[in-house]
Amino acid sequence: MLDLPWLAGLATPSPTSTVRADDVTPGIAGFIAIAVVAIVIVLLAIDMLRRIRRAQYRLDVREELDAEEAAARAAEEPASPVGDAPRGDGDVSPEDPAKG
Repeated sequence: MLDLPWLAGLATPSPTSTVRADDVTPGIAGFIAIAVVAIVIVLLAIDMLRRIRRAQYRLDVREELDAEEAAARAAEEPASPVGDAPRGDGDVSPEDPAKG
């Protein structure tokens, strides 16, 4: 580790400004520019929220329509007769040559 205690004893220059404080303030032009930027950001945020909300509504409506279509298709399809139900007892049916 460096041992630099001599550095603490050196004189440090005090900051002196050669520019007047009134010359470096943003003034009315800076205030107007920041106000315009803030207003634009608020308007963009409002527009973004509207678009997100609209997309969510469209997604909800699309899901409802898909569910209604699926329910209508399920209601139109006839129920399968008992004889056509698949057998789970391992018996080989004569119509299926791959199992036999």
